[in-house]
Amino acid sequence: MVELERVIERPERIKERIRQRRTREREQERETVECPECHSRVLERDYERAELVCRSCGLVIETNIIDQGPEWRAFDSDQRLRRARVGSPMTYTIHDKGLSTMIDWRNRDSYGRTISTKNRAQLYRLRKWQRRIRVSNATERNLAFALSELDRMASALGLHQNVRESAAMVYRKAVEKNLIRGRSIEGVAASALYAACRQCSVPRTLDEIAAVSRVSRKEIGRTYRFVARELGLKLQPTSPIDYIPRFCSGLDLGGDVQARGITILRSAAERELTSGRGPTGVAAAAIYIASIECDQRRTQREVAEVAGVTEVT
Repeated sequence: MVELERVIERPERIKERIRQRRTREREQERETVECPECHSRVLERDYERAELVCRSCGLVIETNIIDQGPEWRAFDSDQRLRRARVGSPMTYTIHDKGLSTMIDWRNRDSYGRTISTKNRAQLYRLRKWQRRIRVSNATERNLAFALSELDRMASALGLHQNVRESAAMVYRKAVEKNLIRGRSIEGVAASALYAACRQCSVPRTLDEIAAVSRVSRKEIGRTYRFVARELGLKLQPTSPIDYIPRFCSGLDLGGDVQARGITILRSAAERELTSGRGPTGVAAAAIYIASIECDQRRTQREVAEVAGVTEVT
């Protein structure tokens, strides 16, 4: 009877141990998120010294950390390609998330030897069917076309990879909720890119999105409002400060003008002078004033062209 009770209690004990171990691991992760000395969250992993260091105060938080990179070394790109045993990381910007395989266009085998003429015809047919089976149904065809369109627009706007991943996630959620029906794929893709820009604090105006897309500004705005409402996207209003770095870069202005422009905008926001006005126009006005104050004057026309607003604005 006692042995039976031990057998019955054993799974519960195992579960309790697992629960305690997970709790300890979560506490350790939480402790290493911030510096125990200055409570800064700016931490850096130095893999050469195997240390976790706080960049604010220089405290060594952990030693003998594990290097999660490959165990081999490569001194050029060719060695890196030859020694790598895994493919590229999973990405949402490809319809199959980058998990499928591709037959290389070069007629060589795994040892680098040239494939015989007799086998090239068979290899050509294999490539053709490989391309066909990668996109097997209507949903995958939809995703393949939309994600390629997203990548094209993001490249034209010079957007970072994290913005592209966010846009792909928004579009995939729209497909899952069947929000594409009755709307153009290009319109939903453009609205997803606009939403991702706002999520990642990389603001782009509707006019900029419309300039690189194949749909009108009106359709992008209408589709964006519909997608944001149906998906429950909680996006904060765009701040004029977010436009300052890009506009200053386009006007070839220094960091002092950028800092002064941000100061002007913050002072104006405290006095509620920016409410009810477009963020691009407000940012352009702040840059124009800051350029005059910092002796790097730009004309109203130059600032208006970069900001995409009129000189009157």
